This record gives sequence, structure tokens and C-alpha cells, in this order.
Amino acid sequence: MNARVLHVTTVPGTLRFLAGHVAHAKSKGFEVHALSSPGRALDEFARDMQIDVHPTLMPRHIAPLADLGAVWRIVRVIRHVRPTIVDGHTPKGGLLAMIAATFCRVPVRIYHQHGLPLMTATGLKRRILRGTERTACRLAHQVICVSTSLREVLIAEGLCPPEKIKVLERGHIAGVEADTTFNPARIWTESAQLVRARYQIPQGALVMGFVGRIVRDKGLIELAQSWRMLREEFPSLHLLVAGPFESQDPIPADVEATLRSDPRIHLAGMVHDMPSIYRTLDLLVLPTYREGFNTALLEAGAMELPVVATRIPGNVDAVRDDETGLLVPVRDAEALTAAIRIYLGDPELRRQHGANGRHRALCDFDPEMIREALFQEYLRLLGERGCEEAVEQVCRVPPGAAR
Repeated sequence: MNARVLHVTTVPGTLRFLAGHVAHAKSKGFEVHALSSPGRALDEFARDMQIDVHPTLMPRHIAPLADLGAVWRIVRVIRHVRPTIVDGHTPKGGLLAMIAATFCRVPVRIYHQHGLPLMTATGLKRRILRGTERTACRLAHQVICVSTSLREVLIAEGLCPPEKIKVLERGHIAGVEADTTFNPARIWTESAQLVRARYQIPQGALVMGFVGRIVRDKGLIELAQSWRMLREEFPSLHLLVAGPFESQDPIPADVEATLRSDPRIHLAGMVHDMPSIYRTLDLLVLPTYREGFNTALLEAGAMELPVVATRIPGNVDAVRDDETGLLVPVRDAEALTAAIRIYLGDPELRRQHGANGRHRALCDFDPEMIREALFQEYLRLLGERGCEEAVEQVCRVPPGAAR
């Protein structure tokens, strides 16, 4: 029995968060495969990680007939690859992966819980999402949650029994490369100057930033309301928005009009050089309605940026209130504005909270620690499921010898 793991995600963009885990598992002797909807990001992931990928169309929305077709396509891939572990990510990818892996009797089935869309859903949609979440958790041998507060929600909602769901280390899916990529000491000041020049932001102006998908659930309504108040109080303040507009869960037309028409709001779209963006900012703002464990909050902390975020599951794991950032009630534009105003008027507090955030990123969210924790979880589950041959095969491989 070969030690072989198949990661399943709905969209290929999610795979970038798994790159470290893939490299680590390969170095330990696992043969790693990835399955996701087709796209350039999937092809690039295959090239960069040197693994086999399996393009499989999966709808992101609720679509019973299309989902059945997707399950059958995943079954065909599993029968071809014959993984000893299927690791399913995101609600839809995790559900379809767990159904297909159960049908194929895969020895180890892991559902990686990254967030709960049902937290902002209502009515029939919420009931459907509760049912699909319970099913994914029931079919998995182990549920791994990206944050402690999100784990508590799953248990309180009766979606997963507590003994079946765990958080690795301090949470998050991948940690943050605070020593290298997101190290402000390694990002030239000129990089920030170039960003300011690109968007015609004066060198001395204060800049608050938003990083994420431009959708309603990310709190763009409250961000726009807050901006309308703050732009009058701080005539030199600018807002830099990094992230794509999405048609699913779109923002209201008036909010989009504000973002696109205000000369002091700058839309960067999809950004591949995030360290330079963070180096440009004075603080990060994330008024989101729901999260699993937001990556931008960790990256900002590593870059010595204070953050203002909503007090919701996921965010409370990423931000220590009044230590690395300020937490405010969800959907409360006045509280959001007040918190941002505190930072804009107090550069020493920004510096102090930013330094605290970097210290925490270095101490609590080391990527190597999280990668090794997942690898050990793989070994434990393989042993419990009677796959000693696969465990021995991995343990015999010298460190650094990738398959």
C-alpha cells in the first residue's frame, strides 16, 4: 500500500494555501495529488509543486444534479489514483470529496473545515448548508478545523461531535512566512514608494487597506459607510483595496459606485506582491461577517501592521484585542469608524500593536510547525485505520527525499 494523499478543493486558487503542506509531505515520502476545478491556477500549481493534478469541474453554488456529476468524476479520479488519504477542503470540496472517498472506501478521510457559509445564510439555504456540513463531518474519519473559535461553533451547532474535530497547533491552514516573505525588514522602502506612485498616493499620506474578495460578506457596506465619515475628518487619508470583485454575493450598487468613483480609493484587484502592499499601509481593516481564520490578518501582523476587524469566530483567533489590533461588533459602522479613528490619530499605538502582531506571528504561526502537525496527523490516522505498511513506507524515506 503506497502512502498517497489526494487534496480536493472546489476552486484551484485555494491550493496556494496548501503548497507548504504538499512540499512537506513529499519530502517525507508521500506521493501527493491535487484535484480541483480546471483553471490556470491548477496548471501552475502542478508545475510549481511537481505533482499530478486532476481537473474536475465542481460548481461553487448549490446545484444537486451538477454535484452528483462532480461526485462521479471524483470517484473516477480516486479509483485511478488509489490514495490512502483524501483530504477535502472548503465546504463544497470537502462534502463531495467525503462522499466520493466513502464510496471508494479510502482508508483515511479528512475534512478540513475552513469556514461556515451557513453563518450568514437564512431560511432554506441555511437548512441545506447545515445538512451538507453534518454529512461531510459524519463521513470524515477526522475533521480538522482552522481555528478554535470556529470549532466551538461547529460543536455548538451540532454539526460535529467534539471528539471528532481538532485544531492543529494555534490554528490556521498554513501559518505565515514571517521570517521571509512577510518580513518588513526585507521589503525595501522603495517598494512602498512605487505602490504609492502607481496609485498617486502622496508619500506622507495615511493609508488604510482592505485585503480580500470584494463581496457583501466581507463587510464592504460598513467599510464604505465608515470611509464616507473618515474621508471628511482626514483629508489626506487614502483607502487601498486589494482583491477581486465577485458576482457571487455581490456588493450593493451604491457601495460599488463609491469604490470606483472616489479619487482617494484605489482598487488594486488581484495582487501577487502582497508584501509591497502591506508595506504601503498604516493599518488593515477587515469588517467581515464570517471567517474561518483570515490569512490577511496574519500577514498584516507579520508586517507590523495593526488591524481593525470584527469580533467573530476566526477573527478572535487571529487578533488579540487591544494588543495586536482592535475588534469591533459585526455590522456596526460607527464602532468600526471609532476604532479606525483611534489608530489614525495615534501613530505610537499603531507601532506598538504592529510590533505585537509581528511577535505573535513569529511565535504562534510558524509554517513548519503547522506542516509537521498535519504530517503527524496523517501518520496517526493511517496507523489507526490499519495502514501500517504506508506508515512504514513513509518512515523509511530519508528526510528530504521527495516522491
